[in-house]
Amino acid sequence: MCKWRSTPKSVYKLLSKSDLRWDMVDVFLGDERCVDPNSELSNSLMLKNSLFTNFGSKAFFYEIFNDLNADDEATKNQFISKLFEKCGSNPPTFDLTLLGLGDDGHTASLFPYQKNNNIDDFVIFNEGKGLKRISLTPKVLSASSKIVFLVSGASKRIALERLLDEKEPPDRTPSKLIKSINQISIFCDQESAKEL
Repeated sequence: MCKWRSTPKSVYKLLSKSDLRWDMVDVFLGDERCVDPNSELSNSLMLKNSLFTNFGSKAFFYEIFNDLNADDEATKNQFISKLFEKCGSNPPTFDLTLLGLGDDGHTASLFPYQKNNNIDDFVIFNEGKGLKRISLTPKVLSASSKIVFLVSGASKRIALERLLDEKEPPDRTPSKLIKSINQISIFCDQESAKEL
């Protein structure tokens, strides 16, 4: 499962050149903006132009908005159905979940002070940064066998500090909703980790 736009694009391009067993790889987005899949705002388009080039083109990719005429409930139900088909567990469990961290502390489309963030469901619709979005919930994101946050840039320093603060409330920093029985790894650059 993949998430984020700015930090990982170069990582995705590099990964796509690795001669892995891509035919054994299933990729789901952790969230997507409710836009046309060919829009520059689409996470799907970013993945198609980075991860799914070269060897990566052999992977299975579930494109959330492949039917622009479907209503929200149909889109959500199709997403959940495909998660169960590919993951086969309840909640659906990924081998690896890659997450980004927004400068406001959000991850996926779990934004500060959104009432839907911790709903007992698998997929939600949320508003964030002026756009309607669909997102996996903390219930699904936390069920992953391995969770990795990638954090880069000075603008993420405060958000990273809050993520690591045991007393930080998750309503202000929704990335704190991601819990795991396994270790969560955080890879960050010097700019984001400065003064930590």
